[in-house]
Amino acid sequence: MNKSHTNQLIHEKSPYLLQHAHNPVNWFPWGEEPFKIAQEKNFPLLVSIGYATCHWCHVMERESFEDPDLAKLLNANFISIKIDREERPDIDSIYMKAIQAMGQQGGWPLNVFITPEGVPFYSGTYFPPEKRFNIPSFTDVLIFLTKTWINEPAKVKKQSEALSLAIRESSERKPTLETTESLDFDGEDKAAKLYESHYDTLNHGFRFQPQNKFPPSMGLSLLLRHHHRTGTTSSLEMTKSTLRAMKWGGIYDQIGGGLSRYSTDYRWLVPHFEKMLYDNSLFVTALIETFQLTGHQEFSDYANDVLYYIDQDMTSKEGAFFSAEDADSEGVEGKFYVWSKEEIESILGRQASSIAVPFFNITKEGNFEHKNILNQTNTYQDLAKKLGLAEDTVINELSSARIKLLQERSKRIRPLLDDKILTSWNGLMISAMAKTGRVLEDLNRIAKAEKAVEFILSTLKTPEGKILRRFREGEARYDGYLFDYSSIAVACLELYEATYNTKYIIEAQKLMQTVEDKFSSEGAYYETAVDAEKLIVRQISGYDGVEPSGNSNASLAFLKLGAYLANPDFIRRAEKIFLAFHEDLTEYGMNSSFMMQALHLYLGGLKEVVIIGKRNDLSTQEILKTIRSQFFPNAIFAFAYEDEVAKKGADLPLLSGKTIINGKATA
Repeated sequence: MNKSHTNQLIHEKSPYLLQHAHNPVNWFPWGEEPFKIAQEKNFPLLVSIGYATCHWCHVMERESFEDPDLAKLLNANFISIKIDREERPDIDSIYMKAIQAMGQQGGWPLNVFITPEGVPFYSGTYFPPEKRFNIPSFTDVLIFLTKTWINEPAKVKKQSEALSLAIRESSERKPTLETTESLDFDGEDKAAKLYESHYDTLNHGFRFQPQNKFPPSMGLSLLLRHHHRTGTTSSLEMTKSTLRAMKWGGIYDQIGGGLSRYSTDYRWLVPHFEKMLYDNSLFVTALIETFQLTGHQEFSDYANDVLYYIDQDMTSKEGAFFSAEDADSEGVEGKFYVWSKEEIESILGRQASSIAVPFFNITKEGNFEHKNILNQTNTYQDLAKKLGLAEDTVINELSSARIKLLQERSKRIRPLLDDKILTSWNGLMISAMAKTGRVLEDLNRIAKAEKAVEFILSTLKTPEGKILRRFREGEARYDGYLFDYSSIAVACLELYEATYNTKYIIEAQKLMQTVEDKFSSEGAYYETAVDAEKLIVRQISGYDGVEPSGNSNASLAFLKLGAYLANPDFIRRAEKIFLAFHEDLTEYGMNSSFMMQALHLYLGGLKEVVIIGKRNDLSTQEILKTIRSQFFPNAIFAFAYEDEVAKKGADLPLLSGKTIINGKATA
């Protein structure tokens, strides 16, 4: 990178914005200044949105934003703004709707051209430096838009008005039902059938796109609930096979742990190598729930393997969790992760290589640009049988091989770590950790989840109760969104069931009361608070894409709090969300897979299980072990020792007045 140029991004904390701080483009961060300049000069603005671990963002930077000639053209005719979509998902979501309204597929980098009033009139994603296939060069786009802006203002106005209307219409959400009587399991049943119709029986997972496969973790958790309710075997088998295929595939880092963003092929073999915190959080949740339902230890082992990666590579010194790891190192995608057969044999030696090479499917030709992405093709038992070895020998040799390869890999230049701490994504990981710790009775895991939530509540929550979005290098910044509040609330509720400490119920109640006070509408909840920065539209969304929506998390938090606090108002707030998204839940359930899980809890009767026990009593521990280890998707749990009921019942009405019966632990 040429550091002879420095722009306004140098003062930011976002790793993504700092990557562009020495571009010759005169980048501004989002704020009043660039809009004021644009109005004074009557210039259009380029809003370029991406994130630190985005491969194609890096490509476009190298090809275009570091090009002095292109930068000169851009600086002379546009005011340019860079945005980290993970810091400002509200802006990203608005302008993503613009590109979708133009009939294009969204993605990143997202490059949107807007008026000084903030209204889009043209958009695209990656633009090459020269015309490629049907994609115009970025230079041609800039020249065309400059001429259009100057010579055809009426055309710009017409296009901006059309896109503005489309954005407003897609952002509104009012109840489609007036009562809850029509809420039912039809949407869940339809979603299960759709998943089955898209199921890849050969490679597992679901085929929705021409080639890529994304981890469907939220959908798998929904299928577990469908199986639990209906007994449908296919829902469980699809879940088990897909989780196993992802864990065995190249999409999973076989020696360091962690799931990549997606696979570029149907076989889960060749990943897009970036690792995101939210993907790994949702993967762990699906794994540990599958273990609960089946009792198969492989799934709890898989969950622990992912969490070991989080411990080693994605945890800050404060105990919170980083956002992502890049796909590229030294400018090459996947370079950090791939191996030649010769490297493997040299590092491991003959005996270990004779086991590791077939286990990880390593060949001389390789499976990715003449190198090997490690992937598992055999069980330990099957490989031991093929090689005529004891299974323990295979397990021990592979364990040793992983350690040696990890040590050798640590000498390589590592991909960029996006070390910002995002509140909502931390909520997802805290929930996954708390659930895993509870199910496996792992107090250390629960303690790590508690440490993370304490950091969030002490550092990213103001004395007035406002949640902030991002922490990095000592700075907490940006008003929290609905997802930030509701994700941490759900995490607190998971921690309550892991610890039975009522302080987590109190924290969740405070968070969700703020949601009601600052985010409510006549239907579902807005993405931004009433006192947040005013953009061209205030959005409402229930779409569960790569991460659950704020409304989906909110519906789950309101439901559970309503039961714990014996407060029907909280239940009604969840119902309000379900009514607003009834059509989505009924007809497009795969796009609402997390909210559908909350609806499943609601329709399943929201069973309240209260355990009152004696200290140092075996029967108490047996009951607690049962409820921890088994899958109860339609229930919430509360516990207190008999001498705590009065005190804890003051915070938790569900406990109030409960006693043991006949001197024994009672549920």
